[in-house]
Amino acid sequence: MPARRGGQLILVLGDQLDRGSAALRVADRARDTVLMMEVARESTHVPSHRQRTVMFLAAMRHHAAWLEREGFRVRYVRLTDDGNTQTFGGEVARAVAALSPAGIRVVEPGEWRVLHELEEAARGLGVPMEVIPDGHFLASRDEFAAWASGKRGLVMETFYRHQRKRLGILMEPDGTPTGGAWNFDEENRESFGPKGPGPRVPEPPAFEPDEVVRGVEADVARALPDLPGRPGRLIWPVTHEQATSCLEDFVRRRLERFGPYEDAMWEGRPYLYHSVLSAPLNLKLLDPRACVMAAVSAYRAGRAPLRSVEGFVRQIIGWREFIRGVYWREGPGYAERNGLDHRLALPAVYWTGETTMNCVKVCVNEVLDRSYGHHIQRLMVTGNLALLLGVNPREVSDWYLGMYADGVDWATLPNALGMSQHADGGVVGTKPYAASGKYIKRMSNYCAGCRHDPGERTGERACPFNALYWDFLIRHRGRFGTNPRMAMILKNVDRMPEAERVEVRVSASRARSGLGLGLGLAASHVGRTTGPERQ
Repeated sequence: MPARRGGQLILVLGDQLDRGSAALRVADRARDTVLMMEVARESTHVPSHRQRTVMFLAAMRHHAAWLEREGFRVRYVRLTDDGNTQTFGGEVARAVAALSPAGIRVVEPGEWRVLHELEEAARGLGVPMEVIPDGHFLASRDEFAAWASGKRGLVMETFYRHQRKRLGILMEPDGTPTGGAWNFDEENRESFGPKGPGPRVPEPPAFEPDEVVRGVEADVARALPDLPGRPGRLIWPVTHEQATSCLEDFVRRRLERFGPYEDAMWEGRPYLYHSVLSAPLNLKLLDPRACVMAAVSAYRAGRAPLRSVEGFVRQIIGWREFIRGVYWREGPGYAERNGLDHRLALPAVYWTGETTMNCVKVCVNEVLDRSYGHHIQRLMVTGNLALLLGVNPREVSDWYLGMYADGVDWATLPNALGMSQHADGGVVGTKPYAASGKYIKRMSNYCAGCRHDPGERTGERACPFNALYWDFLIRHRGRFGTNPRMAMILKNVDRMPEAERVEVRVSASRARSGLGLGLGLAASHVGRTTGPERQ
């Protein structure tokens, strides 16, 4: 290896696009070099939606251009560059060979896998690597660990209240929560009713594809032609300025009604009053502090009700930070947990959107078309189906990671494997989020366009969610018997006549086999999330 010429090699990953990054603040622009890497492995270690890949790479190229305008030296590796090894480790090795840096510096990655790959690369190259705490978040990993220390169980609501007090957000001078309540969940579960949301729900901003986006689309089509998801107009912001305009648009046009309808769903209206800010937040095109400040300012100015503002703030300072804390606290082995011993492969419908179940068809096709779905669609439709079928939770989590634009491992894994699939033994959720078709009918209009009847438990016209739900409870009766939150519903299971149990189990078995529902196995993509590089 040639003698080191000094200076640091500063790694900026695709989900680290904050302009105030701690790694940049301490950079010596005259001596250090920023390395940014577009590598195919980050779109293939789990099958990544082509629009997600385009969003990441376009945002990276815009960020690199900003860095250069700010006077940083940038070594940027494009997906289609000659010599690209298509892995982080390989590109770090090439950069070290070319630049002979004194050391490597990186803000802590958002994924155990990436952290391990970079550590192994630095160790093999004999170059010291400094991992800097990520100042993007409101609670550091150490702060979360200190809060969690000694607790028998981790409850998000307890952490959220701790955050409110610690940060002084929506708090009164006497130490009480603004409005006299910590959350307004009970008020924020409204459905639209038969009339629907009406024609005037404002959609998020749409941006004309610029030269950077078009260039990325061409490169992805050439280098990664087999990615899942459908090509289409990119709905996601890819610059800090675009992301800021999306935040301003949400606060001005949709925040007011976000709270009451945050759990509602409606066919043909994928966004409703949701912020659609999780992707730019997770790429760090937006700062969570700015999001919270904008929402709280709207409340203080009388432009948004408290129940909407509190619900939005809770998602950011409570749930988002809690999930990240769980991810790092539980360690890399968390990904392999399978507390319910579910083994079924991910069904074909998650890749095709073809099924007789209208709610599933709508939600999956919105993912295929836009790389988007809001939290109730993920939890109570696509996640609920996988949970009730008994799909391997790692396959579910990998699908969520790759197919949604906001997919990053620290956020996706605890949400999907923990909350949605209840595979972590109750670390994230104290009970499984399982529901029958009646819940979906209450919160959406999906059932109106479906051949299945949510009022029927079994039979030819019955909603498959119903038999699957009761079969799930029967199968796991022993596991949930000591869970106080499950006691009431398990009493209904115990009262079920044996003949009805048999009918439920037979109907559920038919659903799991995919008979007439489009739930069988796909010929492609299924199984690509396992193998040597996932070990």
